[in-house]
Amino acid sequence: MTRLVECVPNFSEGRNPDVIKAITDAMEAAGAVLLDVDMGAAANRTVVTIAGTPEVVTEAAFMGIKVASQLIDMSKHSGEHPRMGATDVCPIVPISGISMEDCAKLATDLGRRVGEELGIPVYLYEHSATSPQRRSLADIRHGEYEALPTKQATKEWAPDFGPTAFNAKSGATVIGAREFLIAYNINLNTKERLLASRMAIRMREGGGPARGSDGERILKADGEVLRVPGALKAIRAVGWVIEEYGIAQVSVNVLNSALAPLYVVYEEAKRQAELLGIAVTGSEIVGLVPKAALVEAGRYYLEKQGLSPAAPEDELIHIAIRSLGLNDIKPFIASEKIVEFKLQASKKTMADWTLQYFVDRVSSDAPAPGGGSVAALAGSLGAALSTMAANLTIRRPELANIKPEMRALALKAQDLKTRLLSCVTEDSEAFDAVMAAFRLPKSTDAEIAARQAAIEKANALAIQVPLKVLRLCDEASILAQQAVADGYKNSLSDAASGAAMTLAGAEGAALNVMINMPSGKLPKELQEIADEAKQTLAQVRTRVQKSLEVAHSQF
Repeated sequence: MTRLVECVPNFSEGRNPDVIKAITDAMEAAGAVLLDVDMGAAANRTVVTIAGTPEVVTEAAFMGIKVASQLIDMSKHSGEHPRMGATDVCPIVPISGISMEDCAKLATDLGRRVGEELGIPVYLYEHSATSPQRRSLADIRHGEYEALPTKQATKEWAPDFGPTAFNAKSGATVIGAREFLIAYNINLNTKERLLASRMAIRMREGGGPARGSDGERILKADGEVLRVPGALKAIRAVGWVIEEYGIAQVSVNVLNSALAPLYVVYEEAKRQAELLGIAVTGSEIVGLVPKAALVEAGRYYLEKQGLSPAAPEDELIHIAIRSLGLNDIKPFIASEKIVEFKLQASKKTMADWTLQYFVDRVSSDAPAPGGGSVAALAGSLGAALSTMAANLTIRRPELANIKPEMRALALKAQDLKTRLLSCVTEDSEAFDAVMAAFRLPKSTDAEIAARQAAIEKANALAIQVPLKVLRLCDEASILAQQAVADGYKNSLSDAASGAAMTLAGAEGAALNVMINMPSGKLPKELQEIADEAKQTLAQVRTRVQKSLEVAHSQF
């Protein structure tokens, strides 16, 4: 899975588009994909959203902060939104293939660089915070820009990086790692704001005042209002009326979709609406959403229907869109609303090719795609057939006793299918990197050294990609063996064909590992990889042979 992060820097300029254009140009020049630019004149603030690989995004964020420090003068800034710096806050958010801990380290490294190279005081917050009192952005920003001269001089609020002296032009910047915030609105069949507000209070984590049967607030013995927590963790919510739509909504900020998945929020909204005598008609996502949030929702609703949750991603997303009513007030266009799809639009992969085009390219005299990509595709097809066999088994009522095992198998195989499919492109990219390294100039000693370093780096990747394919095919062959042994007998040929494809993938991957090894005696690290490749391939051969023997014995 490709490692992807999002970064959402907030710049204290919302009235001069030329300044923002210079900032975003610098970030795009660093290689980041610009997803959104939201300028606010009243707040005098612009929220920019970029995404890409961790290395690219952190470099782009640094360049954005650098240009902002050159063009924005905080001593002349005014606006409605709280702020403390030219780049006020710069969160890094995990999207896929990367942990929160990794993002926290990225943010820390970025903060250190901003402090040291740009001379801007930096505070770390959220998952990067150096102490509990610094987790909250609001706490760090208390007093705003105007309080910095005295605040930074105290031991309690000394910056984590950069000078303690007041930077009048740039102020201070808050950098950290946080969860992906999903702006999610629930549509109601009413225009009564009061009803939407009551729903919001009952749903949000902070809850609200307890009320008696007469609607009056209940007081505690000390005269304080008794508060009741809401039903859901990690969400904030308010009720409002959108005249444009002619409806009331519960406007929800999902702070952590692991604690409050979209389907949980939606189902709780339906429950609360029914208690108030109103109905939920659908929902909308404002801004972007991670693919995983909709995939998870799609799986939930398929399971609710008694079907296998191990469906292809596009089907899961379609089910989620329909089930959450995301087309209720305006069309939900997945290619524009899902972060990963927005990124894919700027980079086509071999998975986007037609089958005819892929086969034709393989048959041409071009060196890529070659055996490594074909091996990855074979492994992906093997995992896909295991998923198919498991899903067919799940549908059989007479095999209900093994449904949990087949469900787990199908989900694992579906994941392996996706990961192996991404390796089809990765293998060709690794080969291209090797060729590019060999084409580097070698006229001077410095060029020769740089070329050799690039070749070594590219060769290492050219070994690691097929090694990953081999390991994934090993996992896929285990699932294929289980599908052959326990699956629905009418799908035995499919399961066994899947096993054979995992072996084809493993054989091709192992060959590509070995051909990229240097000649002669191997260094210890490479010898260990070669030994692993041979051992793994032997395991797959044995396992698949047993699966094929079982299958052939039935015919």
